[in-house]
Amino acid sequence: MSGVPTRQVLVKAMRHEAQGVCSVELVPLEPHLPDGRLPPFTAGAHIDLHLPSGPVRSYSLVNQPGDASRYVIGVHLHPASRGGSRHVHTAMRPGDVISMAGPRNHFQLAEDAPHSVFIAGGIGITPLLSMMRRLNELARPWELHYAARTRAQAGFLDDVRELCLSGHGRLTLALDGEPGAEMLDLQRIVAQAPADAHLYCCGPAGMLDAFTTATDGIAPSRVHLEYFAAREKADTAGGFEVRCARSATHVQVRPGQSVLHALLEHGVQVPFACEEGICGSCEVGVLEGTPDHRDAVLSQQERDAGKTMMACCSGAKSDVLVLDI
Repeated sequence: MSGVPTRQVLVKAMRHEAQGVCSVELVPLEPHLPDGRLPPFTAGAHIDLHLPSGPVRSYSLVNQPGDASRYVIGVHLHPASRGGSRHVHTAMRPGDVISMAGPRNHFQLAEDAPHSVFIAGGIGITPLLSMMRRLNELARPWELHYAARTRAQAGFLDDVRELCLSGHGRLTLALDGEPGAEMLDLQRIVAQAPADAHLYCCGPAGMLDAFTTATDGIAPSRVHLEYFAAREKADTAGGFEVRCARSATHVQVRPGQSVLHALLEHGVQVPFACEEGICGSCEVGVLEGTPDHRDAVLSQQERDAGKTMMACCSGAKSDVLVLDI
């Protein structure tokens, strides 16, 4: 990890939210100091936890946006965990002190939308919770279509129901692992959405692919999605040159290298965290050349513009990339 400011926070509480899902409440380590409060965040934001076991993992904030007194995240114990969610579930305890970076937001809520349609799969409910809280605060209508395997595995379901009752929300729950249940029909949900609605989706890759297909033809400004895992393999083909405009450094990216690792090898410091193209920490400006985008952060319009790229996973379609670093 390099170049990303971090702060230490205290694990105040942990709570069972569903089978395989827990929430973690983080508070300032020294709240009595002038800078002791946490930075405010907007709906859809995430933070990066720097876990003692080594990995850096991104988790969405689920509590009320703008709350500077605490952060609450939801963590699903992934069966194939590489150490992130496993550490949270098996080793983390209230009273622990950990480092975090952020918050950052690549999944912004359109607060002025006349209607919002949310689609969640499993732990994909987490970024949508803060959005629903914000819309309740603004007294705006929304609907949630929430898919989970079973009721026992549907994290934060009590919170969702409370938000429906206290605001202008409506819940459709699809438990596709229970007898007689039906899967969410994304084509139908999108087709029945009001013409001016904004649509949001967060969940497994298959759901996101189906959502992308279902929303084809809708104005991109009204379609929002967030990935929790890499969409594509990182480009490590190499064979091109990166020129750093600010430092006048020229770096040859060898086969088997990412742009990030080539830059770090030559002493060019670039902030990074996940190294999977999902957190946005390593975003750099592109002044010349054509990136080969492999991230899950940039929109298609941003990819087409080619003005920025994620150094950890994206490569080049041109012989030279000139970066604003």
